[in-house]
Amino acid sequence: MSVTTSGLQLKTERRWLSDAVELISSMRFAISLLTLISIASVIGTVLKQNEPMPNYVNQFGPFWFEVFGKLGLYAVYSAWWFLLIMAFLVMSTSLCIIRNAPKMLKDMRSWRENVREQSLRNFHHKAEWSSALPLTGFTQQLAQRIVHGGYKVKVVDKDGGVLIAAKQGAANKWGYIFAHSAIVIICVGGLLDSDLPIRFQQWFGDKTPFGGSGIIAEIPAQHRLGVGNPTFRGNTFIPEGGTANTAILPQQSGILVQELPFSIQLKKFVIEHYSTGMPKLFASEVIVRDLETGKTFESTIKVNEPLIYKGIAVYQSSFDDGGSRLKLSGYTMIGGQNQSFSLSGEVGSSTPLTSDKGSEYSIEWTGFRPFNVENMAQSGQDVRAVNTNKSFNEKLTAGLDKQLGSAAKDPNNKDLKNVGPSVQYKLRDKNGQAREYHNYMQPVEVDGNYVFLTGMRETPAEPFRYLRIPADDNDTVEEWMRVRAAVFNPELRLEAAKRYAQQAMPASRENAEALREQLQRSASRGLEIFAGDGKESGYLAVSRFLERVPSEDQEKAAEIFMKILNGSMWELWQAARVKDGLKEVTPDEKHARFLQLATNAISDASFYGAPVYLQMREFDEVKASVLQVTRSPGKKVVYLGCLLLTLGVFSMFYIRERRLWVWLKPDAQGRTNALMAMSSQRKTLDFEKEFEALKAQLVKSA
Repeated sequence: MSVTTSGLQLKTERRWLSDAVELISSMRFAISLLTLISIASVIGTVLKQNEPMPNYVNQFGPFWFEVFGKLGLYAVYSAWWFLLIMAFLVMSTSLCIIRNAPKMLKDMRSWRENVREQSLRNFHHKAEWSSALPLTGFTQQLAQRIVHGGYKVKVVDKDGGVLIAAKQGAANKWGYIFAHSAIVIICVGGLLDSDLPIRFQQWFGDKTPFGGSGIIAEIPAQHRLGVGNPTFRGNTFIPEGGTANTAILPQQSGILVQELPFSIQLKKFVIEHYSTGMPKLFASEVIVRDLETGKTFESTIKVNEPLIYKGIAVYQSSFDDGGSRLKLSGYTMIGGQNQSFSLSGEVGSSTPLTSDKGSEYSIEWTGFRPFNVENMAQSGQDVRAVNTNKSFNEKLTAGLDKQLGSAAKDPNNKDLKNVGPSVQYKLRDKNGQAREYHNYMQPVEVDGNYVFLTGMRETPAEPFRYLRIPADDNDTVEEWMRVRAAVFNPELRLEAAKRYAQQAMPASRENAEALREQLQRSASRGLEIFAGDGKESGYLAVSRFLERVPSEDQEKAAEIFMKILNGSMWELWQAARVKDGLKEVTPDEKHARFLQLATNAISDASFYGAPVYLQMREFDEVKASVLQVTRSPGKKVVYLGCLLLTLGVFSMFYIRERRLWVWLKPDAQGRTNALMAMSSQRKTLDFEKEFEALKAQLVKSA
């Protein structure tokens, strides 16, 4: 009884193993795995891979950031589940090859001469005829004609007659073997080029990502990968005149430093442009020094023309700023003071800044560009917060939208323009909160007016929103700064109200003094409302004030208010110039337009969120090259797999296997009877034509 039970258990285990092998090596299992890999590849294409984690938090929010992180979607191609799918695909395809390849090779060598006469009669494509020729002579004649048709022939004696077995296109089965082998080879090559070796060093070694900041040469050994690391893909940043012998490999929780067997010195970075200002070529002229032998040589690395040395490929990835030195002028944007100061900075470093109110800031210089080719129709939103209050505020500001806002709102303006140098920096307060700014050095023509564009955004995920500061007669921001400071100066506002009342109410008019005093109070109150109470200012404060007016009188009240405000702003500008010892400007259309733009910019400045405006004056550019450094031992393996896949697909689709049998038997009258049958894997019109043509030739030989 125990022997029987053991035997049943052994059979059950064998059956389970057989069923598992059958499932894994089946076509449906392989197709399911390929479907999962396709879905993962789509995710890896749509979702940017190996980005800094804060970028994903900003994009998806804390909840989905955690969910996607658990699923490994930020590094799909190195996620454990993706590698597991790849491993199962390799296993499935390998088992399929192991199970079927021997049968196919045996079948390719086989002539299938064991076929029976009755089986041939059951074929769909068959023919019978007789010949007066004797068996031997007829056999030789048929065999020659079949060989002439491109078939390989074998003649065997069978059951008192002769069987001619022929075949053509047996190499078709190599297509199956090549194609399936190619899948295995490509997957293995992909795994060789994956970060599995790096992961193994982290799992079983002492390597951990470095999450801090500092000088690369001072990063400890546990965060560095040796020269013998078999595969990696990283970047190195080299300013002109600088040298690097390491590459940075980004990880989810930091970076790893990859040691290189050679150093790269950037001798010169070359960039060429089209007439529009767009770059058409950038290349790095480098000096490579072998750290083992001391050998040096020069090379030029271009896009799609990498440097390959010691199995490591160095590609031209992009370019950046290498620490350009900047000189700027700063203008106070707080209160009624009109002050300017000079400061300098270097891209990649920071500069301390203390405002007039004692607030401490630091300026982090993040970027500099000597030229900017911009599509001005898409250069950003306006600096104002989006107003969703469906109230009188919309009616008031509707007529001002053409003057306020982005670098350009005209959707038909599609011309690319080089708008000159720009600087990008972060202004960080003592609490660590930062806003990012993007300022152009030169005035830009927008809607027919020359303005200085200064962009602001609160997070890297947002587009820049631009404040337009109108350029004065000398193409500077001096006049706008003067008007801005005057708006927040109570004494100048009072002086401007007096000037406006005197200009608007001549002394010859009856009750002029009383009316002048009333108009002065209205003008003073209008300027005070526009200046704001520290919470709201500009047109937003004006709209809040006018909302108190009964709805039926709002339109008329707004018209009167804006008329008084515009006149008062003109007098405020003139009073500020007189205070600074300058002449009053000529009241013409040009200066009226400047004042309108200046007023709009002062209103928008409440959303700017910076205590200073920084304008670049001079710069000393230092270029830098960003190179991608890779070691890809699986690349040639993948190339071999692609070659086999091409051969396999070609063989399966363009080589058709055909089998032909002709059974010859003599009869009592001395004639020879022939039975012909033909088969193919795919029944096509070409096969039908070939069968009829071959049948006609063979029957004709009778």
